[in-house]
Amino acid sequence: MTLVRVQTVMSNEIAKRLFITRPPEPPHEFLLNDPTNSIFVGTTKVFKVPFTWTFSQLTNPHVSVVGITGAGKSFFVKTFLTRASYVWNTNAIIIDWAGEYLAWVKQSGGTTISFSKGDYLNLMDLSGMKPLDRVKQIMNSLDILTDIADYPEQRRLTEEAIEQAYLNAGFILASLPPPGKEPPTLKDVTFLLDEKLTEGTYQYPAELENTIYRLRQFSREGEDYFANKSTVDIGKLASSGLVDLDLSSLPDERFRAMAALFILQTLKEKMRAEGWSATAGIRTFVVLDEAWKIASDERSDAVTIIREGRKYQFGLIVASQNPTDVNEAIFSNVGTTFMLRIRFEKFMNYLQGSLNFSDYIRSEISKLGVGQAAVDMAFNTSVRFPNVFMINKIVGELPIDTYLISMLKVLSQQELDDPSVQKDYSFDKMSLSSKLIDSGIGSDTITKLLAKLGDQGNSADISDLVNMLLHDGISRDSIVRLMRSIGLRDTTIAKVFAYAGSLEKG
Repeated sequence: MTLVRVQTVMSNEIAKRLFITRPPEPPHEFLLNDPTNSIFVGTTKVFKVPFTWTFSQLTNPHVSVVGITGAGKSFFVKTFLTRASYVWNTNAIIIDWAGEYLAWVKQSGGTTISFSKGDYLNLMDLSGMKPLDRVKQIMNSLDILTDIADYPEQRRLTEEAIEQAYLNAGFILASLPPPGKEPPTLKDVTFLLDEKLTEGTYQYPAELENTIYRLRQFSREGEDYFANKSTVDIGKLASSGLVDLDLSSLPDERFRAMAALFILQTLKEKMRAEGWSATAGIRTFVVLDEAWKIASDERSDAVTIIREGRKYQFGLIVASQNPTDVNEAIFSNVGTTFMLRIRFEKFMNYLQGSLNFSDYIRSEISKLGVGQAAVDMAFNTSVRFPNVFMINKIVGELPIDTYLISMLKVLSQQELDDPSVQKDYSFDKMSLSSKLIDSGIGSDTITKLLAKLGDQGNSADISDLVNMLLHDGISRDSIVRLMRSIGLRDTTIAKVFAYAGSLEKG
């Protein structure tokens, strides 16, 4: 028999007890905004409220997007930029590390620039700024990308040579440049240093030789992408609609980062020169996708754009598989974070520690499928509801067809038991098609492959996928490029080929 005990309870104690609590979503008035001044993203998970993004209620217009390969990051960025263009006539410059957006920008009628394929940037272009200011920017880039900061004498020699090159070209260091005057190049700088070495009067010749060697890495024949007259006007591109700056063909990370830093520096100066505009919306979004080399360094101009962008109606979109690759000054200052599928615990710990969301939200993020997301928004006023909420699916201009590539057949039992080893890779149709195209696989093969995957429920084991490609006459080199673009290591690729070969023999 159950005992019932009667208690005397004061009304103020009852008031503290929450019999009904609001689910973790902001009120609809913070989610559903004026459609003529906001971007539709999707519907919320709990109340199915249409979520339209606008920066007017946020601390700034900057956005970060995190999630594993195939989670839908690039699909979201493409959708976001397309709708920003419709709503605000916003320009977009994509600093495209891996060439992932190149095909889409071409299909959309945008402008594409591919460095190392006939396009050049002169690092000494002034873009309307004083030569002294440009010298500081060049030295800052070298500090980030090389070890020059560890060698004060070499740094001094470099800085003085750059200044002298401007003086020899007829510029006044502390004055704005006259319109149309041609700036010097890095080749002029190395020439001055070579002359100094030839004179034989400098007391530390080894320091001078190392200074020349460091600069020559960016100016030698065949790799002089930043030491010739510019073929690209970055300032004009910022108001040219949709633009993809493809860095994927540059030799290595240093060259890609050098180009990206120069682009950001030029955009920052354009942003400051144009000042604030009374027109609504964002004038330009700058996209950094997997640009960890510059997104991770606080000295990068990406940080300046984050801090100053709202004043000038510029926005930065930073997308990464690894949130720890993004400098805390960027990650903690963006107005909105979209969290797609996250696999590793350390990344989840970092996000939860940075954004302070609940264990319930953490659990929901761990169950996300392709195109689903959690959203964190930093409102510009104090609010009494959760900043983080779930959306069912990012609703794009086209529906997301998801393809799943499984690794189960080729992984060892030890790898299958290891939670840190990725067991499958998910891609939307556009992302998978782009990877196939970039790997040199023809359109007829792609059409047949996608149809075959469709017959199998949009999924296949990696070994079966390789066999399909081999049977269609695709070279091993192309298949290796494809698997590397997916994210497989060479040791795993070798196992895939071995397993695929055993299937053929069987």
